[in-house]
Amino acid sequence: MTPALALFYGGLNRSKGVLNMMMMSFSTIGLVSVLWLFYGFSASFGADSAGGLFGDLGQYFGSKTYIGEFWGATADKPSGVGGIPTYVFMVFQMTFAVITVALISGAISDRAKFGGWLLFAFGWATLVYFPVAHNVWGGGWIAQHLHPLDFAGGTAVHINAGAAALGVALVLGKRIGWPRESTKPHNVPFVALGAGLLWFGWFGFNAGSELTVDGVTGLAFVNTQVATAAALLGWVIVEWIRDRKPTLVGASSGAVAGLVAITPACGFIDSWAAVLLGLVAGIVCALAVSLKYRFGFDDSLDVVGVHFVGGWIGSLWLGFFANDKLNPVITDGGAKNGLFMGGGVGQLGAQAGASAIVTVYSFAIAFVLAFIIEKTIGFRVGSEAEVEGIDIAEHAESAYDMTPGTGSAGGAFALAGVGTSKTPAPAAEAPASETVAG
Repeated sequence: MTPALALFYGGLNRSKGVLNMMMMSFSTIGLVSVLWLFYGFSASFGADSAGGLFGDLGQYFGSKTYIGEFWGATADKPSGVGGIPTYVFMVFQMTFAVITVALISGAISDRAKFGGWLLFAFGWATLVYFPVAHNVWGGGWIAQHLHPLDFAGGTAVHINAGAAALGVALVLGKRIGWPRESTKPHNVPFVALGAGLLWFGWFGFNAGSELTVDGVTGLAFVNTQVATAAALLGWVIVEWIRDRKPTLVGASSGAVAGLVAITPACGFIDSWAAVLLGLVAGIVCALAVSLKYRFGFDDSLDVVGVHFVGGWIGSLWLGFFANDKLNPVITDGGAKNGLFMGGGVGQLGAQAGASAIVTVYSFAIAFVLAFIIEKTIGFRVGSEAEVEGIDIAEHAESAYDMTPGTGSAGGAFALAGVGTSKTPAPAAEAPASETVAG
């Protein structure tokens, strides 16, 4: 999914910064994977430490091996939940950590130093993602006191990343010329391909979070599909009414908005409620992406409008439609049914409270981290590099070579003999006289 995100973000970006944009996703895979092995998994899913703020850092430290352990094993169930080896659960959750950090990068395209991004990714993963994952999924303070529901990452992934994206975008400021200059996507097929691969990968993201194959797995799979489909339609409808022209970029963005919104709810709500959720998310997110123009923050690729807003919609939806008849884990774990399922307003309050805590914490830490990086090693590239193209300035390469082929002024087509005559054209006669403009 993270390489798919690189394609999606890369296509939405301007051509002179597409490689830098994609590089931020690929570098996140490298960095966060190593952090997760050595202490991220332990901090997220280890036994409670520091009052429930994060897990025991030494429990699954990277120098240890636990090849014979099973995740969720108990005395009466030694094989664990579905017989999942701890290593398998660890690498599955590793992919969540990777893509959550990578999501943030879309808000700061075309203007962030690569070194600054790596330092930010390291700090934010350590100080924000790992503790938040522990609090939402690992039995930490939020889980113990509020009992929010989050099947696959609405709060821990999308609200978390969206709030951070806003914080770091505010520190880096607006791109030169924004919003006057055109920042249209440079490669729409990239956008559609990335969205399609994300959609495919999201089935593993959501349905896989059940950690076994049962009825809830199937429910999550179906809900992921229909919510995403409805969101695509919702976004297209908004474009059709507002702009008179539906776009492929809009359809792709609508699909991603639906995937975001259904993530926390996919294993907890009826399929008809998933369709309604997708429709609402597609419409609201299509409208929300324009908020950056109203409030004046340059969120380059609409991480706030899609992931932050979509994550909030999906999280709150559980407060209305969570149904323990579909998944008994809801009430077994201390949560309640949604308001429309006879559970009152309690779960709605729990969802709002958990989402608000994560929003404030992630935004604050991201803002401070980005500010410190900017004031020390520098986070934003110089104006000359930004104007001429961040790909050349930061990576000494460009995505597209527009220069003619060596030894020919005709470019690639001339080199291939396309559109050229097999016999040389006769030389033009020299004019009898030339007039030079004065």
